[in-house]
Amino acid sequence: MKKISIYAIVFLCLIGLRSVIASEVVNINTANAETIAENLYGIGPTKAAAIVKFREKHGPFPSTGSLISVVGIGEKILEKNRALIILTDK
Repeated sequence: MKKISIYAIVFLCLIGLRSVIASEVVNINTANAETIAENLYGIGPTKAAAIVKFREKHGPFPSTGSLISVVGIGEKILEKNRALIILTDK
């Protein structure tokens, strides 16, 4: 029984590690909804589409913090993703 629990813990850790490794930096001003949803934590297709729609209506985001203007994006989601968000291409 303990052996199964250890394997389960290792498996869950590997899944979590995979999601960290898989995430890429996202230019929030040019990325499409699919890219945003795939690479940012806590942002699925609906929130990603809302980000793109907001950007199309109001123009590029002037700062990372301005993402909280999008319905469904709050401080917690912003903080989880701050290191993954860029505003311009390098």
